[in-house]
Order: sequence, then structure tokens, then C-alpha cells
Amino acid sequence: MSEIDQVIVGEPMPRLASVVPAQGLSIAVEWAEGPRAGRRDTIDLAPDILTYRFYRPLRDNPHFFSTLHLVDDGAAIAWGEDESIDMPATAVERLAEETMVAADFNRFLGRNHLTFDAAAAQLGISRRLVAYYAAGQPIPRHIALACERLDQVLAPHVPSL
Repeated sequence: MSEIDQVIVGEPMPRLASVVPAQGLSIAVEWAEGPRAGRRDTIDLAPDILTYRFYRPLRDNPHFFSTLHLVDDGAAIAWGEDESIDMPATAVERLAEETMVAADFNRFLGRNHLTFDAAAAQLGISRRLVAYYAAGQPIPRHIALACERLDQVLAPHVPSL
């Protein structure tokens, strides 16, 4: 196939290699394809499950949540034997991007040259919480989203030549 015959369509769609229920409304996943390929993440599905009426059976029945499995070769996850409730891997990926672990938080601090005191001031939290997050305590979604926004605001501007 010549260069002219090749079609470039961008990043491959996310596809999951494995998925298992974790604590609460969280799942542990391993990514097969897409930007997160090869990574393992624990993802809280609560933002979607608690928002959309479609997912009400998952809220009301913890046993039903435990029927989680992959469908469509990892392009989606589903619950129940008849796969009556499903969620595309793209939605899982979006929620994964809103999740932050200690390594991500420490990279955020380093990338923005923030001390614990400076990060606390920027995030509107205590220095102690910053230290807890850096050491591995679970990081709430609102802090992860705030860090994402601060990355945009604090990013150094490179002058164009």
C-alpha cells in the first residue's frame, strides 16, 4: 500500500482487555487499545451511574453490578446475562481521564513547579491534603478536574517565532 492509499483516521478507539468490579461503583480495567493501551486503572463509574436513569438498576441492586463483563471485543462493558445495560469504552475512557492517582498528582506538581503550599493555595485545600494526595490517598474527582484546569492555566506560554 503506498502512502497515497493509506487512510489516517486518528487515535484508535479505546478497547478494554479486561474488567472486574471494584469497590462501590468502581471497576478495575486493563486497556487493550487506544491512548491508554497497556495501562491498568481503577475507575469510578458513579458520575454516570448516579446521573442517568438508564443506570438505575445498577444503583438499586449491588448484585446486578457484579454481573459486569466485556462485550463487543472490549468496545463496551455490560451488565446482566442479556446485556440489558451497557456502557461504551469511550465513556469509561472519559471517566478514566477524570481520575487521578498519586503518580499523576505528583507529575502535576512537578510539571507546574508547585510546592505543597503553592498547590494548596491554587486548589483551595490544606497543605496536609496535598501531602496526603501526593503520598497515595484517593484523590477526589473534583480535585482531579481542578488539577486539569490548573494545568491549562499554569502551562507556560511558548512565544511563537
